[in-house]
Amino acid sequence: MILFPPCKINIGLHVLYKRNDGYHALDTLMYPIAICDILEVVKSDTFEFTNSGIKIPGDGQMNICIKAYYLMQQVYGITPIKIHLHKVIPMGGGLGGGSSDGTYTLKAISDLFELKLTSDRLQELAAQLGSDCPFFVTASPQVVSGRGELLTPSVFTLKGKYIYLVNLGIHISTAKAFSNVQFYTKETSIIELIKQPFETIKSELVNSFETSVFESYPELANIKTLFRQHGAIYTSMSGSGSTMYGIFEEKPEKGLFIDCDLVFEEVVAL
Repeated sequence: MILFPPCKINIGLHVLYKRNDGYHALDTLMYPIAICDILEVVKSDTFEFTNSGIKIPGDGQMNICIKAYYLMQQVYGITPIKIHLHKVIPMGGGLGGGSSDGTYTLKAISDLFELKLTSDRLQELAAQLGSDCPFFVTASPQVVSGRGELLTPSVFTLKGKYIYLVNLGIHISTAKAFSNVQFYTKETSIIELIKQPFETIKSELVNSFETSVFESYPELANIKTLFRQHGAIYTSMSGSGSTMYGIFEEKPEKGLFIDCDLVFEEVVAL
């Protein structure tokens, strides 16, 4: 069984406060992007995890796909499987690639063993893997709140527009990003904001991590400036990672950032 776990961008990422349980309260619109890893899951006599593509740091034994397998083994008593993950989505870039991989492993196991798990049940399991994971059960535009487990489907669309993503290969620690985050203090929620035309609300859709991250990595702020200079109608950092994106009405020219030492560059039409 072969699946293609996609990534996401955040259209606004408002970190509201730190909760009593240690997590942070979030308010964000997650939007799926058609840049995917490749995940193969098959039944096997012994459990095995292999990977290719972008190198995964460490020995891979803490990979979220492995965690997903052991979770399903514990809950449903499944037999061993072999997982091969081909990484395309940059890690530490705020695109949710790891969360997507873990969630798609759950989905693959459900199909492979004919568990017939509902989306709600898969979201419950995915929440045990990570805060962004439940979003990828359906991988459709959703307003995400709580610590990431509360999902509200959204009709928000960027259809007909172009998204240009730039990743410089900078890995930003999620823990470090949260430790320096600037809390969003305005009262209007994203679910209310997106009821209005995008042009009128885009200044309200900010990423709470940008202020502190840009201080450490000014080159990311420079990319945001370049996006604006080249006509982006909206530009932001995605998640707590280092991927910058710009949204354009017209297809932007590839190679806008030819002077940058790019690791990842893609134009996606939606």
